[in-house]
Amino acid sequence: MPGFEVFGEEERKEVQDVLETGVLHRYGFDVARKGHWKAKSFEQQFAERTGVKYCLLVSSGTAALSTALAATGIGAGDEVIIPPFTFVATFEAVIAAGAAPVFADIDHTLCLDPKAIAKALTARTKAVMPVHMCGAMAHIDEIKSFCDQKGLVLIEDVAQSVGGSFNGKALGTFGQMGCFSFDPVKTITCGEGGAVITDDEELFRQADYHADHGHDHLCSDRGLEDHPIMGTNFRISELSAAVGLAQLRKLDQIIEKQRFHKQTLKEALSRFARITFRQIPDENGDSATFLTFFLPEAEAAKKFCQKLAEAGVGGCFYWYENKWHYLRQWDHLKALKSAAKLPVTLLADLPDYQNLKLPVSDHIMSKAVSMLIMVSWTPQELQKRVETVTRIAGEMLGQ
Repeated sequence: MPGFEVFGEEERKEVQDVLETGVLHRYGFDVARKGHWKAKSFEQQFAERTGVKYCLLVSSGTAALSTALAATGIGAGDEVIIPPFTFVATFEAVIAAGAAPVFADIDHTLCLDPKAIAKALTARTKAVMPVHMCGAMAHIDEIKSFCDQKGLVLIEDVAQSVGGSFNGKALGTFGQMGCFSFDPVKTITCGEGGAVITDDEELFRQADYHADHGHDHLCSDRGLEDHPIMGTNFRISELSAAVGLAQLRKLDQIIEKQRFHKQTLKEALSRFARITFRQIPDENGDSATFLTFFLPEAEAAKKFCQKLAEAGVGGCFYWYENKWHYLRQWDHLKALKSAAKLPVTLLADLPDYQNLKLPVSDHIMSKAVSMLIMVSWTPQELQKRVETVTRIAGEMLGQ
């Protein structure tokens, strides 16, 4: 990853199709677009790829989350259980919906711990939103079972794990809705874009309305369409969809290369007894965008990451101190800072984010190092990386 590593003639052709028609809007202008429907084509092919009935392409992964929350009826006063290790968009979408994010611990999958969800339940809990982080999956079967038992909505955030699966079933298909991101640094990219998938016709219809100002999309003249509900504008452009369409057709080869590169690095580090690896419930379903491993102590993990950077090994992350992806540095969330007053602040029993403590998650994340897996590495570049990483591991940890 990311998908821009494999940009080529395929993307240029799809974009040129759009430019030649002059129709950048995803709806209408049927004659002028000369049969080119890039967003619709992406939706059809992505639905086939993930094995679902419906897919809606939207303007971003954040828009996908907001659309899924709206479509499933999550809104003012509700609570949604999410993990503390995710991108900020996850909690932003929940707060934008008027709901309150409630954090539950992760386990060594780096995703929501099914056992921790029960501890976070309250009378206001309406949904659980596990995030399949860094290319691989949560214990999604256990999470689904819990949600089914409790009657909770399950929305999967698959922004970082497109192409991943669990026991042969695509991630994003276990809950009522699955959400994806195709931003500039995702495995496949639209530049900016996202998608919502579902097997539920009514949920798809509500999502379709919500993402386009409530339009019902039942006639060719947008001016004559009805508006069953109020919505917003989360439409993707045909230009962005065109790039994504070409990228989607490359997904299998991207994942194949990522898996080979990741396995090569993992085998090299496996000989160090003091290094352990992230738990992946189904190795065959790993999209292999990251190799994540644990050092014996937090200080060792931080130092290892620093030494890798000093040695020119880019794309290595110590998430524990990351400002975008882990709760510890989300001061704006803890203080609920926003450009305007947030509806969630009107709740009488709003969670105390300032004093939130998740020691289990802290213990796990403080010892974790993630290495980005690139598609474009040459054999020589991969070998050099292996040599550098193992040298540093040897110097720090011994054999």
